[in-house]
Amino acid sequence: MLRYTLRQLEYFVAVGEAGSIARAAERINVSSPSISAAITQLEQEFGLPLFVRQHAQGLSLTQAGRQMLDQARTVLREAGAMMDIAGDIAGTVRGPMSVGCLVTFAQIVLPALRRGFEAVFPDIRLRQHELNQLEIFSALRRSEIDLALTYDLSLPSDLKFEPLLSLPPFALLDEGHPLAGRREVTVEDLKEYPMVLLDLPLSADYFLSFFDGIGARPRVAERTRDMAVMRSLVANGFGYSIANVRPLNTLSPDGKPLRFVPIRGAPRPMQMGLLMARDAGKSNAVRAFGQHCREAVQGGALPGIGGIVVTERS
Repeated sequence: MLRYTLRQLEYFVAVGEAGSIARAAERINVSSPSISAAITQLEQEFGLPLFVRQHAQGLSLTQAGRQMLDQARTVLREAGAMMDIAGDIAGTVRGPMSVGCLVTFAQIVLPALRRGFEAVFPDIRLRQHELNQLEIFSALRRSEIDLALTYDLSLPSDLKFEPLLSLPPFALLDEGHPLAGRREVTVEDLKEYPMVLLDLPLSADYFLSFFDGIGARPRVAERTRDMAVMRSLVANGFGYSIANVRPLNTLSPDGKPLRFVPIRGAPRPMQMGLLMARDAGKSNAVRAFGQHCREAVQGGALPGIGGIVVTERS
């Protein structure tokens, strides 16, 4: 007879992924003592130490813990599949769902989408994950997320992409930049100035490819993996940057004004859309979230986003 619960496994997975009980508690909105008690009970039930307690450094998985973590994910995934089947039979939208989002636009797009979705479907327990493109691919293949909002960047054949929105690139400039007063700029114009590169996997390759067509290399002066840091570096005169998504707020995080200037003759726009495993079954919840995203795009309800709605489906 099993003496552990799915809830305990959920807490175990949360700690294994977060690396500490405190971070896991914040992530799943459960008290730290409850999570700690669940971990202790699991270790007693399994007769195995799942974590090594490191003072001031959180928890690290033991070898046994790593194996058990993979199995716990499988058990939770199968339990979720049973809920999906029940929901499909009953025609309801309920249960847990994990949604990934590309980190470059997660702060602009995902919270409002999630709030609207959960308002319509209050029985959904949605967990969000802000990831770079390679992390999204991995999370989908490992079934750690059900689907993701991302770009069509170097998409592998085992994943299926549904485009929702076309987003042309623009140059991000501080108000004192020599090009800030232009209605549009070219890559040829930009090559003479220092660049702040958003240095994320695959995203950086896309931005750098702009200069291949003119046989030039950009003057990369600064690199950062954080969108907010990139905007602040630009606003403080460290260089221009390139992006495809702009927030409604035209100030940098430290309160300085920014200019957003379209790039004429740039490479293809980025397509924002939904990505999932090609062989993945779609639960009612996943179908409902996809439809919610489509309606938000078509109704212009994505905050801070301007683009062309894509009607063709891959």
